[in-house]
Amino acid sequence: MTLTPSHRPVLADEVTAKLRDMIKSGEWPLQERIPAEPELMATLGVSRGTLREAIKALAHTGMLEVRRGDGTYVRANSEILGAAQRIYREHTQEHIVEVRLGLDTQAARLATKHATAGDIAEMRRLLSVRHDSWNSGDYAAWARADWEFHECVAKASGNPLLHQLYASFGGVFHNDLLRQQRNDGFNGLPTEGHDQLVEAIEARDPEGAVATVYRNLDFCADKSPSD
Repeated sequence: MTLTPSHRPVLADEVTAKLRDMIKSGEWPLQERIPAEPELMATLGVSRGTLREAIKALAHTGMLEVRRGDGTYVRANSEILGAAQRIYREHTQEHIVEVRLGLDTQAARLATKHATAGDIAEMRRLLSVRHDSWNSGDYAAWARADWEFHECVAKASGNPLLHQLYASFGGVFHNDLLRQQRNDGFNGLPTEGHDQLVEAIEARDPEGAVATVYRNLDFCADKSPSD
């Protein structure tokens, strides 16, 4: 997205909106540094003060991170994800699992109504990748496939807001899986909340879907540290 310099004063909220659009569009990728101040000032046709006010606003939401002496980096592609990532650092793993339980069960229930054949096929594909990665010892790929499976269920719920909220758990969930994987005797391929969940979704069985999610997250809660 290329912007034409403005020939009139631009309010900070307008600049904030333009920067937000650049992030959401992917023009500025996650974890990458955004252009330096002089370049942005010229591109947007604004003063340094207005630009800094806009950057400060997006840093407050968690979308940007200002690193003194290094530059400004993209931390999240939406305000919801940015705020969630900041908030999660302030709470215990137990609290996070409890919140996930509410989102997971509602996602599973709605997926039994709205999941398409394509959604179900993608869930099964991700479970196959998860299975093969665990057995081959590629635990990073295993954790990634496990998370993508759960996010796929949330997307199949048909509720875009629920999906976006659920996606905010990505980093926390992935890191916790890798931590659990190092525990002696850990089972990386439970059928609860995975294979059984897909079967319940395909059967359009909301009670069965919710029950298997509960069994899976009860297991996660038992294996996760409380601090």
